[in-house]
Amino acid sequence: MKQLHHEEITNTKKEFPITIVCDAIRTPENIGMCFRIAESFGVSKIYLHESSPTIENRIVKRTARNTLNQINFEHYNDFSQTIHTLKKEGNSIIGIEITDKSINIQDFNFKNHQKIVLLLGSERHGIKNIDLVDATISIPMYGRNSSMNVIHSLAITLYEVTNQLVSSE
Repeated sequence: MKQLHHEEITNTKKEFPITIVCDAIRTPENIGMCFRIAESFGVSKIYLHESSPTIENRIVKRTARNTLNQINFEHYNDFSQTIHTLKKEGNSIIGIEITDKSINIQDFNFKNHQKIVLLLGSERHGIKNIDLVDATISIPMYGRNSSMNVIHSLAITLYEVTNQLVSSE
């Protein structure tokens, strides 16, 4: 068995109708990893709140590597307006959040949604206006901790979403 190097790997390039909205994420590492994970899973676009660290931030740049130039992104200042606009464009707004109505991620049928917005809440307070979402999903956890890092949740969710979408082709 031989470990492969980056130049020896060819991925199938695919873009999915998935958008990520970051609700006031403030940690530069999380913004950088959002770009890196989103690019890895063929996400179409990322929305960043104007209070989030910019792509000029050195930690964001270092963490994101070269993905900053490979994925579309836009800044917004009004969360509610952005979500309402995305809904009008035919997107289903799905919050990655633990609520009393959350559906386990493996039980949620992403194939029933033509355009998906994955909404990430802030690290400290979660999604600020949870009433704007169409659904919330949660990731089953088996340890004592009830939550995980927002970007780890995003990676797990993108794996499940893209796996479902590819298997339905």
